[in-house]
Amino acid sequence: QVQLLESGGGLVQAGGSLRLSCAASGRPFSTYPMAWFRQAPGKEREFVAAIKGNSGSTYYADSVKGRFTFSRDNGKNTVYLQMNSLKPEDPAVYYCAAGLGSPIRSVLSYASTYTYWGQGTQVTVSS
Repeated sequence: QVQLLESGGGLVQAGGSLRLSCAASGRPFSTYPMAWFRQAPGKEREFVAAIKGNSGSTYYADSVKGRFTFSRDNGKNTVYLQMNSLKPEDPAVYYCAAGLGSPIRSVLSYASTYTYWGQGTQVTVSS
């Protein structure tokens, strides 16, 4: 139905930057919410950022606010996560997710809000 493909992960030094991409196929996503989550070994999956499909408003976890930027290119059916000032606690597998409808603000950080998930891309931060 919908396929999400993440790319852009890799190894970067602390303080450096990476730009993650998530390309969607199967449907246009301009009206649907999308999000980034991450999961480190032995840790639960945690919310990173979300963008609403109708308004384009973005929301960020406190841990990344001011460092990460979520953007969308509707013409390419692609969303981006620009990650700056990476910290040693940021390494994880980052997952792109897409939802349906127009969920309310309070549930955008819930993994259960999203129907489609990518395979993840690894981000590693070195000291």
